[in-house]
Amino acid sequence: MSFHMFSDNKGFTLIELMMVVTILSVLAAIGIPYYKNYIERVEHAKTLQTMRMMERELIAFNLAYGHFPETLAEAGLGALRDPWGNPYRYLNIATTKGNGKKRKNFNFVPVNTDFDLYSMGPDGKSKTPFTAKLSRDDIVRADNGAFFGRVSQY
Repeated sequence: MSFHMFSDNKGFTLIELMMVVTILSVLAAIGIPYYKNYIERVEHAKTLQTMRMMERELIAFNLAYGHFPETLAEAGLGALRDPWGNPYRYLNIATTKGNGKKRKNFNFVPVNTDFDLYSMGPDGKSKTPFTAKLSRDDIVRADNGAFFGRVSQY
């Protein structure tokens, strides 16, 4: 009877399987946060692109009819949703009385003089002043279109 160093067994040992599972776990722990960050960046970019398109449509409406629409639906944009499934928010400033509903910067001054356009962001919640915690993840149009981005970056 001879003893062979290598047997004809073609299976994996428990140690080998544990090492493979450990390596896959480490790779997943590294990769998942990067993937989530990538998805967040894509959603943000998509929102900015859609909002810029909406701004062009609203300005074209103003040029055609001499005033901004009262609602996004009036301009044919009412069905649009942000990547998180929420409707975009719009306010015609020319027909709004007072500053109550207008988006306000950190000094509580309205950020636009023509119209407000924004997404409530991933949490789907918002308040009009940028100082509110619920507004930090909102994606806004400010300074009459000179700024598009997160409130936290304004």
